Amino acid sequence: MSVDEEAIASAASLAAPLDARVDQGVQDLLESLAREPWGQVSASVYETARLVRLAPWLRGHAERVRWLLAAQRPDGGWGPPGGYALVPTLSATDALLSAGPREAAERGLRFLHRLLSEVPSIPDTPAADLIVPALVEQINERTAQALPLPHGMDGTRLAAVRRWFEARAAVPEKLLHALEVLGDAARGAPSVRPVGPGSVGASPAATAAWIGDQRPPAVSSYLAAAMHPHGGAVPCATPITVFERAWVLGGLARAGVRFTAPAEMVASLTANWGPTGTAAGPGLPADADTTAVVLFALGELGHRVDPGVLREYDVGEFFCTWPGEDGFSVTTNAHVLDAFGVCGQVDVTDRISSWLCAQQEPDGSWRDRWHSSPYYATACCVLALTRFGRGPAVAAAVARAAEWVAATGRHDGSWGRWSGTREETAYAVHVLLLAGHRPRTDLAATARYLTGTHPADPPLWHDKDLYAPHAIVRAAALAAQHLIMQHRN
Repeated sequence: MSVDEEAIASAASLAAPLDARVDQGVQDLLESLAREPWGQVSASVYETARLVRLAPWLRGHAERVRWLLAAQRPDGGWGPPGGYALVPTLSATDALLSAGPREAAERGLRFLHRLLSEVPSIPDTPAADLIVPALVEQINERTAQALPLPHGMDGTRLAAVRRWFEARAAVPEKLLHALEVLGDAARGAPSVRPVGPGSVGASPAATAAWIGDQRPPAVSSYLAAAMHPHGGAVPCATPITVFERAWVLGGLARAGVRFTAPAEMVASLTANWGPTGTAAGPGLPADADTTAVVLFALGELGHRVDPGVLREYDVGEFFCTWPGEDGFSVTTNAHVLDAFGVCGQVDVTDRISSWLCAQQEPDGSWRDRWHSSPYYATACCVLALTRFGRGPAVAAAVARAAEWVAATGRHDGSWGRWSGTREETAYAVHVLLLAGHRPRTDLAATARYLTGTHPADPPLWHDKDLYAPHAIVRAAALAAQHLIMQHRN
């Protein structure tokens, strides 16, 4: 028996109990989506600290302070490793300078001095070039510190945004998500209006910055609802109904998981459809990424919709996430390939296939601006290219990606950038099995890892700081378990 056959046969012994577990898990997941329509998202250090600083009057203030103190790392920082710690640590340190024990804030300041002297650049997270200068300026003014800005960041864009706002120009919708960077100027700004459930930019921090101490009932209700699943803490973006449901339904369907999507849930994907598609949730701008995943999910569920709306984001060589985007996203373009591919429109699939292959890293992986892990970006690209890719470079690119994934597995059957995680392990399984690669790895160990008990999903997705969309992670893991079962023979 070959190594591959041994791995598959070993996994087969788990099939019967795993089959029932996946079916029940999918049912529970769909019920949770209906029960928690705003989304299942981890609490944010950055966002929670902004509420401590901007809305000390809001119920749960003491709980938020305690939560921040408990989240501080032994080295004085907050958040994930490396440069990802900068934004949450700046926010938490600034908040605790006014609301927490001075010792915790001082430890945060010492960590920031070390980090800013050691990290040459910071990750490409949303609004970082506005958030970091604003918080560094604020901390330096309050403490007479001399925190430097990271290499390559000078505050020019923040100054330009402030001038624009002072001139009473209309605020671009995508800026509303980080309105708090404007400080006192954001308070009661007449050009800003809450939407949906009472939020500004789908952000508790932006909403708190706008209302100041006025406390209008609808907005206060939004903030109370945002903190409900987390005690006093809050997530970075909420609601994210469309984003969450599209990724869950599309991911399960792609893997061949059998389920019945509730009609209301399917209809909700296009409830706020407009001429440029849809947004992740109310208060956020429509974007090509969410729109493409909705189109793909609908196609997989038997409701094909013309993807022509995505041409609003076509910039020639590739598709932007939104007009005026700085840089580009490979995962957005992989999802665009999915959307056009599921409808059989080859004029776009040829072009995007070639472009995606050209973005592949020398080691066979892909990296992206919306997720900290290369396993997510690699899975998005491989799955789109495997099913819909066209052109001479596709097969070789997929093979290189599968080789990279196979070579980077951990001894316990997991995968992960910083440590093994359920989420990244699921993406690795998707690449190895949906791309038709027979893995030279122990699938039984991977199945045990996926079904085992783990700490809370670590935050890996990019927003103002990193976050974990728990329902999406659960869907990815269930899909991976289903794929292991399907390949046991």
